[in-house]
Amino acid sequence: MTDFASLGLAKPLLSALAAEGYTKPTPIQAQAIPLVMDGKDVLGIAQTGTGKTAAFALPILHRLAANRRPAPRRGCRCLVLSPTRELATQIAESFRAYGAGMGMTVQVVFGGVKYGPQVRALAGGVDVLVATPGRLIDHINEKVANLSETEIFVLDEADQMLDMGFVVPIRRIAKTLPRVRQNLFFSATMPSEIEKLAAELLNPNPSKVSVTPQATTVEKIEQKVLFIETARKRVLLAELFDDPAMKRVLVFTRTKRGADRVAKGLTTIGIEAASIHGDKSQGQRERALAEFKAGKMRALVATDIAARGIDVDGVTHVIQFELPNVPEAYVHRIGRTARAGAGGAAISLVADDERNLLRDIQKVTRQVIPAWDRRNDKVLAQAQAAMASVEPEKPYKDPRAANGRGGQPGRNKKPAALDASGKAQPDRGQRARHRPAGYEPLAMAAAGEAAPKRKKPRNRNRSNSSGGGGGLSAS
Repeated sequence: MTDFASLGLAKPLLSALAAEGYTKPTPIQAQAIPLVMDGKDVLGIAQTGTGKTAAFALPILHRLAANRRPAPRRGCRCLVLSPTRELATQIAESFRAYGAGMGMTVQVVFGGVKYGPQVRALAGGVDVLVATPGRLIDHINEKVANLSETEIFVLDEADQMLDMGFVVPIRRIAKTLPRVRQNLFFSATMPSEIEKLAAELLNPNPSKVSVTPQATTVEKIEQKVLFIETARKRVLLAELFDDPAMKRVLVFTRTKRGADRVAKGLTTIGIEAASIHGDKSQGQRERALAEFKAGKMRALVATDIAARGIDVDGVTHVIQFELPNVPEAYVHRIGRTARAGAGGAAISLVADDERNLLRDIQKVTRQVIPAWDRRNDKVLAQAQAAMASVEPEKPYKDPRAANGRGGQPGRNKKPAALDASGKAQPDRGQRARHRPAGYEPLAMAAAGEAAPKRKKPRNRNRSNSSGGGGGLSAS
């Protein structure tokens, strides 16, 4: 099959594809679309950037349009689960673009935003619901979402779901779905845990589609490794950006704080950059992605949680400031470049303590990545000294280790006891701190002075000795 028309898709879908500039299906699309249109369960293995979203979105829209009926109240006809907000948004945008002339309703549900608009949108029912597991379970628990009449269930980026700990929520959601349904299961890799989950969710003997071997990288990506000391990674990153060919760059870090630091460092040397990770609000993440897509910023620094949700055309380079702990994540990271048949480059900055991670990556991807050694580089040493003189890097101090509550030094600290001259005395215990300065009974006794007598405590409940019942005596 050489074009979409030969796949038997509805005319509105063909018109939408032509408007988007798509004429020929990718291998995953050519294999999966006929199977989905026939109502079969599909287990698909495909890397990011291979057109996987259209492989299930197009035939789903075709099936829903061929069998039109009202969407169930508080429910949906098709449910698509996605690991991240960004990916959920992009999947929904694809459904809306392809189904523009079909009158299909599409709704996105994810965390980080208010519940009200999502509840109102679900009240009347929608044709396609794209959701992240956490927020969808919240709606189910509040009885504002009902999936008992869902016809098609799609699990996208299943391996990323597993990495993010979504297996239990997925099983909870699956229990609320009807037994008779069509299931579509897509993943970039297929470890044993994913095979077990697929066996639970799919009907027996699903149709399998695989367009690439498991955990292999896109051949058009030029990969290389630069060995470098951890302290000089920022300097080497700045040197890499001297290359004018690095027009739209994704930089990946392992931690959220690391992403913020790298983005701040790039901004300091005059490179437009922003960070995106789970601690950012939805508005901040959307603005950063929009500016990156529009070319207003040259670099976007992200964590692995956003690796699958960034679908930006024209990413020239992917730089791994830190290698991922999970080898399969390397494939997903570099899959952000060389999309739709284009070329791209992936550069990994590897410190000595990351060599084991590199070996795991090369074992999983079955390749030896070309490497260059930039350790003990004199040019980088000079650049590091110059950068330190302009912006000395402050050592990180955990605010929780500071004195006092909430990282505020001195807060809730006990006041020091003072003597008669105003000097601080050593702590003598809780009761001793409230005694007057200079009050030392033992020292006074040794000097022959009588210690001051203690007042007897008042007995507020003493009764009258002459009368019973505790009444006052008459004078």
